[in-house]
Amino acid sequence: MLCSFFSVVGDPSKGFFCYAQGYSTHFFCVASFLWTTTIAFTLHRAVVKHKADVEDFEPMFHLYVWGTSLVMTVVRSIGNEHGHVGNIGRVAAWCWTETGRTGKAVHFFTFYAPLWGAILFNGFTYFQVIRMLNNATRMAVGMSDRGSQSDTRVDMKALNRWGYYPLILIGSWSFGTVNRIHDFIEPGHKLFWLSILDVGMAALMGLFNSIAYGLNSSVRRAIYERLDLLPESLRRCFPKKLKSRSQQQQHESELVSLRIEDQHQ
Repeated sequence: MLCSFFSVVGDPSKGFFCYAQGYSTHFFCVASFLWTTTIAFTLHRAVVKHKADVEDFEPMFHLYVWGTSLVMTVVRSIGNEHGHVGNIGRVAAWCWTETGRTGKAVHFFTFYAPLWGAILFNGFTYFQVIRMLNNATRMAVGMSDRGSQSDTRVDMKALNRWGYYPLILIGSWSFGTVNRIHDFIEPGHKLFWLSILDVGMAALMGLFNSIAYGLNSSVRRAIYERLDLLPESLRRCFPKKLKSRSQQQQHESELVSLRIEDQHQ
């Protein structure tokens, strides 16, 4: 949220606010993708290594994320001067550190190197987790344990959704990486369309995350339940497909409650 906020602020002015916007954007954007590595580590430790002590790592996670973000921000500020980048005509879009090729190289080292390190770590970790669950599924099939099969399928469905983390990072920052490399090689030849894709895809990372993790079955069920609370005049404005799904979700929840009551009886 803070990474997006300071990016949306744009170019406030010269002086203190320019420094604050540049440093804050870098600090919180680095922290935003470092937190995804802690999620990957937690899943790997719980699923692959069967460790239940992941909550004990919370202080270490905070030290790792905020400490690394601070170090990357401080390293980037050494020997750099803040200026205005993203110029469109006479309008400057952001305050950023820029001292020619050296400043751009430091920028790449302190932002894009940790970013792609996080992407590789997440991808490798999720690959091991999904492979572990695939093995568990095959074992459950061999043992003909229907209960284990259903539980493992649910876990697999969730893990496949969580595995979108590295894909979202790749989709959000690939154009930015290519743009930085191109700007370093040919600093006097900026590509407008590449800059648009750079800023646009990075800004959509929150939307990608909300789609990947927010639109799960529980959230959809809650949305359909809220639709049932709306007046009939408003519900007519929604497509029939949504209304039928809402009724189906309600019917399924009633069946589940009846099954639970039967089990207790």
